Amino acid sequence: MKIARVTGSLTATIKNDQLSGMTMLVTDIVDTTDQVLEPAVVVVDHLGAGRGDLVLLVTGSAARIPSQVAGIAVDAVTVAIVDEIDTGAARRVAPTAGKSTRRVSRK
Repeated sequence: MKIARVTGSLTATIKNDQLSGMTMLVTDIVDTTDQVLEPAVVVVDHLGAGRGDLVLLVTGSAARIPSQVAGIAVDAVTVAIVDEIDTGAARRVAPTAGKSTRRVSRK
């Protein structure tokens, strides 16, 4: 799993039919101090994360395990919206914890 900061969204009118209805976000993979390790990673999101949110994502074959994307050709998917990171030396609350403007019900 990786920590990422949502920086935007991606819209693709022409795409694989299996991706229809899926929300795609642009994220930066970050470390626990919010330093960018890998910029502009596109992820499929079914949690309702929004710009500025800190998310936990899975990549590779693990990205195709959540039921919402099972069997679909995706390489990264959000699995959690992060509220807080505590590394012992420093505790950091995600600036948007619980404040995202875009939310869907979580089942």
